[in-house]
Amino acid sequence: MLKRGKTKRTMNRPVLLFIALLSLDSVIGQASYSIPEEMPKGSLIGNIAHDLGLETKRLVSGKAEIFNRNSAEYVELNRERGVLLVKDRIDREALCTETTVCALDFQVILENPMEFYTVTIQITDVNDNAPTFEKGEMKFKISESAINGAKFVLERAVDHDVGINGLQDYLLKPSDHFVLKLHSNANGHKNVEMVLQKPLDREKQEQIKLVLTAVDGGEPQMSGTMLIVITVLDANDNAPVFTQKTYKAAVTENSPKGTVVATVTASDADEGSNSKITYSITNTLDNVRKVFKINEENGQISLIQNIDFEKSKYFQINVLASDNGGLTDSSKLVVDVQDVNDNKPEIRIMSKSNVIAEDSNPDTVVTIINIEDLDSGKNGDVKCFVNENVPFILKSSRNNFHSLVTDNELDRERASEYNITVTCSDEGVPSLSSSVTLTLQISDVNDNAPVFERSSYEAYI
Repeated sequence: MLKRGKTKRTMNRPVLLFIALLSLDSVIGQASYSIPEEMPKGSLIGNIAHDLGLETKRLVSGKAEIFNRNSAEYVELNRERGVLLVKDRIDREALCTETTVCALDFQVILENPMEFYTVTIQITDVNDNAPTFEKGEMKFKISESAINGAKFVLERAVDHDVGINGLQDYLLKPSDHFVLKLHSNANGHKNVEMVLQKPLDREKQEQIKLVLTAVDGGEPQMSGTMLIVITVLDANDNAPVFTQKTYKAAVTENSPKGTVVATVTASDADEGSNSKITYSITNTLDNVRKVFKINEENGQISLIQNIDFEKSKYFQINVLASDNGGLTDSSKLVVDVQDVNDNKPEIRIMSKSNVIAEDSNPDTVVTIINIEDLDSGKNGDVKCFVNENVPFILKSSRNNFHSLVTDNELDRERASEYNITVTCSDEGVPSLSSSVTLTLQISDVNDNAPVFERSSYEAYI
């Protein structure tokens, strides 16, 4: 499915000495496509030349190419045919791990004259993942004195598909003693609890086996199962209770391993071994257990891996308190990751001219650069400038693009070459900066008439 954006064309302008210069009214356009994931290599995405209103020979003469470090791995541009093709198999779940809407955004850059276009390819989901449980079996020890309404937290299933293809529901069989209760989180996931609806009797049945089934809504429907084994015990009639349902903490990125983030606490009104509480982390949908660990005795949560704000801005850690009788309570810890200024601006030269005529008009574009700083807030706000005493200035464009343009008239007889240093600094404390130096030759035009050294000469013979 194609959504065609508006394009604006400008007339090509002749330039002395065949030097390709880009004026401020550069061609800007956009095109949008939608394709399913898992398309074979070489599959057609769309006719980019037609959709941008270009001729294929313009793509060839302009040395059209795709600019985007990630999109270039999956999409290729065939200049001769004027089409976009699948370069490598696209797995939506691997490409967009945390977002429902998945898209590849990139620019198509042309030279002589310089032009760039924005292209968006939306990757739609197919039902290629079944719901799965991290463990094939869960074991509980439940006292026969547990009252109706007692809740037991179950492990959630994981389905990497989205929308109707994602996880939709759970089923529990047989349902003589327990029913399922689902709770939706703010992030769209569902917590699963098993609720006791009929008293247990150890003398009649010492062990109960249940099957928990997770199903999605795709066609055909896919499912995953987990066995639940319940051992019925005597005399533990109080469940652990957390002091808070939600804990909050903050940690700066790049904090060393072993840093204590927070401590969660639960209490149990029972005595003896039935009051002993064991803490654990129950996350299954993400990498939380690879980043954090919990002391099962005192509830202290600490880092076991470095964290990067640019990859994860927060974590939700689901914690479980269990006593020896199998009763549980759940809570969560929300950890905000705080950014530090650890990324300096990256300067990339998109296109440039090495030579420019001395009679070029003001505002003639000689170089296009792209600036990117992975930090956020002031740490990611970047300002760029050029060195003094050169007849050039930087002008900001869209999508972090800047154009280096002429600011005054040029005169080769005064200066035949310029070394232009572009420096970009962020607003973090301390500020980080990057710079690049461009060399530009000024070519001669016939703008000076011959001049005699004297207005008159005298000779005698």
